[in-house]
Amino acid sequence: MKRFVFITIFLFSAFLASAQKTYTIDGQSVQLKSAIEGPLDLLWNSFDNQYRYFIRTEDHQLLELLNTKNANNTFQEEYKSTLTQLTNNTLNASKTNFNLRDLAHFVDQYNASVSPEYASERSKFKAELRLGVFGGITNSPFVGNPENIISSVFGGELEMLTGKNKKHSGYLQLRHVAEKDAFKYETTELSLGYRYRFINTSAISFYGDVKFATLNFTRATVTFEDSANNTITQYIDDTAFDVPLIIGVGADIRLSPVIYANVSYNQIFAIFFKNQGNFSSDITLGLKFKIN
Repeated sequence: MKRFVFITIFLFSAFLASAQKTYTIDGQSVQLKSAIEGPLDLLWNSFDNQYRYFIRTEDHQLLELLNTKNANNTFQEEYKSTLTQLTNNTLNASKTNFNLRDLAHFVDQYNASVSPEYASERSKFKAELRLGVFGGITNSPFVGNPENIISSVFGGELEMLTGKNKKHSGYLQLRHVAEKDAFKYETTELSLGYRYRFINTSAISFYGDVKFATLNFTRATVTFEDSANNTITQYIDDTAFDVPLIIGVGADIRLSPVIYANVSYNQIFAIFFKNQGNFSSDITLGLKFKIN
């Protein structure tokens, strides 16, 4: 449980660190979130239930977009003239409302018009699909394995990455643990899971992994002695659905625009499964292919 709390705090802290940065405005340090990054950056946050928006230029000037009221309680809409000046009159800001959606759309349009390398925010939010195959070893730490026998494991998965920076993903995975002569246990598992990439660059990403739903088709042979010292052999053929919350970590390494190498350390621990005495030796290597 302590490990779960530690990893949860670590991932949450990494998420907060990546989501906002500290800037100095009028001599004060404030935390701002990034909505658009490009030739013009759009930054924002909420202070005392009031939203404030800022534009950061390519020469790192930070300008606030204002919408103050006059003596007649009428909004002045100063932000429209600021946007017009910043975009050199190339876009019409007259119909842009003072909210994050409209401001982001305006800045996104401008960035796309002046920079061929700029990726529109709308395209950034498009889900990315990756098809993966993998193989490796496991000691099935949540199953009774007195001799800590290592078995082979292999499988495949379909992963969908979403969000502005593709840090979040969900996946559907099929994996099979093969039987060994010394360990008469095999299982085929279909699972659903979630990953958060706390480090995510164009070359490599590191993620935390939680497998929250599993459907296992298991066959095993269990031999034991009863109270009369008789040897009993029991054959198990079982299907089980669980919500185990199994925690793992991994990394994707970019080999080409559409191919990634993957290394994963799986089944480190689970919230609702008990470790049966062997620390996890579940490690897989694989390849992922971008398919859209």
